[in-house]
Amino acid sequence: MSHPVSQLWSGRFSEPVAERVQRYTASIGFDYRLAEFDIQGSLAHARMLTRQNILSADDLVAIERGLGEILAEIRAGHFEWKLELEDVHLNIERALTERVGDAGKRLHTGRSRNDQVATDVRLYLRHGLDRIQHALHACRSALLDLAERTAEVAMPGHTHLQVAQPVTFGHHMMAYFEMLSRDAGRLEDCRARMNRLPLGAAALAGTGYPIDREWVARELGFDGVCENSLDAVSDRDFAIEFCACASLVMTHFSRLAEELILWMNPRFGFIDVPDRFCTGSSIMPQKKNPDVPELMRGKTGRVHGHLLGLLVLMKGQPLAYNKDNQEDKEPLFDTVDTLLDTLEIAADMLAGIRVQPEAMLSALRQGHATATDLADYLVRKGLPFRDAHEVVARAVRLAEERGCELAQLALAELQAFSPLIGEEVYGVLSLSGSLHSRDHVGGTAPSQVRAAIARARVALARDAAD
Repeated sequence: MSHPVSQLWSGRFSEPVAERVQRYTASIGFDYRLAEFDIQGSLAHARMLTRQNILSADDLVAIERGLGEILAEIRAGHFEWKLELEDVHLNIERALTERVGDAGKRLHTGRSRNDQVATDVRLYLRHGLDRIQHALHACRSALLDLAERTAEVAMPGHTHLQVAQPVTFGHHMMAYFEMLSRDAGRLEDCRARMNRLPLGAAALAGTGYPIDREWVARELGFDGVCENSLDAVSDRDFAIEFCACASLVMTHFSRLAEELILWMNPRFGFIDVPDRFCTGSSIMPQKKNPDVPELMRGKTGRVHGHLLGLLVLMKGQPLAYNKDNQEDKEPLFDTVDTLLDTLEIAADMLAGIRVQPEAMLSALRQGHATATDLADYLVRKGLPFRDAHEVVARAVRLAEERGCELAQLALAELQAFSPLIGEEVYGVLSLSGSLHSRDHVGGTAPSQVRAAIARARVALARDAAD
């Protein structure tokens, strides 16, 4: 930060801003990240002003040259940001004026910092959303690859974290694919609603200059313009909506992270996560701690907090722009960073997971996972389901007393509960029989898992093409 300079708006005031107030109100410490988008918007605005004969061709040449020099300095890390100039917009405008003189002063014709920052934030978030969608696509692809490798690997499905019924690991991974596909759709919808141009709304009422907002929108890749000038400068719905979408993505990864943590525990031993995603203990040499999944779980709370912070930020604001809105950027920036980092790391981690089928089979031999199959078998024999449920419950109790599984009970013992039970029941009670019986769309039968993966690959390719 450099020596004090006068503010661009200082003519109205009789004393300078106090140093502590400067530090308190300045946003340059974080909104410098908008610099490239600010320059992008300024170039489009200047070109429109020239097309509308509001700005001369010579002024446009000077502005384009000056902003090009500033952008190069920013990218090289040589640009000097001044705290006294408050924010990224005034820093760039002052630097431009120092380079090109009056042409730089004319750039702000027909706009305000209010519509300028609203435009910059949308450009920034649109860029971030596109990167996030790319990373989310990689995660979905990694899940499909993992599901395909494990389409026939049996594991216990749980409800209430108790053994419920056999599923395949591939089927389990496809559940997360479905979650992330919904996330991709929500983010796409969020981008569509956000992709409207605020520039031209000026401070709050529009401008008296004959501007062409639609041309600027096309130049910057927006789908249209914000239709109401008051709403254009004060709206932060798009930031809140993005943080809500991001919160759901992080919630899904937090659930997956929790399962990875459990499955890595020797009590489960279902999977192994590559060493590069884990750390050891400073005191216990045998430890392999799942730090990355734990941090995914922890950073979810961070993103949820940003969503709540933005909701509270906006809830009491009257129209139109208020200085409160300066506080939207840090939570938004951090949400983009956290989500992008999570997705990029998760894709790599998912690709490296190694499953342990024998450990899953061992777990399936506990908890009577095929009990429901026995009940369904009796129903197919003509017994009402509630009666079948009671028969199987009593058989399970006997197996528990014997310390064995249902399939280890003798046929005569099973027939004592129902004479409808025949020798073919042992095929029903087998893990393979249970899995393959769920042969319908959405079921866990390996053939259905592979069909779901094939459909998902087509959808994923279509998403990539779009």
